Amino acid sequence: MSLKHTPFDGSAHPFGIGLRPLDLANWIEVDDKLEEYLSEKHRLLGVMPEKVWAADFASEAAQLEVLELLIAHLLEQFPDVYSRSNGCIQVGGQFDIDLDDISRPPLLLASLLVQEDLVLMRNTEAGWRLVAACVCFPSSWVLREKIGKVMHDVHKPVPGFDKGSRNAALIERMFDNLKAELPVERFNWSVYSDDDLYHAERASDHVESVTNQNASPFLRVEHQTLRKLPKSGDVLFTIRIHLDPLDALRHRDDRKVIGKGFVETIRSMDEAQLRYKGLDQVREELILRIEAVTA
Repeated sequence: MSLKHTPFDGSAHPFGIGLRPLDLANWIEVDDKLEEYLSEKHRLLGVMPEKVWAADFASEAAQLEVLELLIAHLLEQFPDVYSRSNGCIQVGGQFDIDLDDISRPPLLLASLLVQEDLVLMRNTEAGWRLVAACVCFPSSWVLREKIGKVMHDVHKPVPGFDKGSRNAALIERMFDNLKAELPVERFNWSVYSDDDLYHAERASDHVESVTNQNASPFLRVEHQTLRKLPKSGDVLFTIRIHLDPLDALRHRDDRKVIGKGFVETIRSMDEAQLRYKGLDQVREELILRIEAVTA
């Protein structure tokens, strides 16, 4: 089913933290696009590894913990997709991931198993710091600009989340109090002109199709999860990208409710928030498109 998640439907504030408990059965999302996503990860790692993989500090043990935790989960939850044989994880009959491949760090190997991007955060004297990540599908951010930075610097471009803000303090406290047995999830959304998975460039470059009546903009939804690692105490942040054309809303029985909430959400955003999402110049055009497909 398209549009698995609709966080733009007015049920949540677009720039709120919006955490809720995560059912571990829903931690990793596997669908019929698994091969497409993994193929793109392999391609990106082949042509520009420095843009999609980075590690700082001594994080190898925590990376290995992620890999082991993920493998156990995938074998249990998706036995028809994942199997283990002769030191390899076989994925959907299409990919064999050699767990003994010492040329690839454990977190990178873990990332090649799933559609999610994986980010490892560590508590340091300066605060929670991004210490390792494989991010093949960024939404308007650049990994190499974030690696090694603490949380408020990572979030600095986001309105209301920079150093000293209430949201920055809340996020630090939430990370401090996160329990290994109580993972959480949240959602984010944006609007793009195409369905490319890799989008490091800024959001203002993504919305040309909003004003082009012959093309459909794409709704880009991020399913994000936070899970504290029981051994190392680091936190694993996962980001799963879902892409659907705006026109897919036409096929929803609840399209009128979603459309109304979507429009109200956009109208509630201030100038800085609209600019961050690249919608400040096309807000009214986007609203008209939403109203047209959800009438």
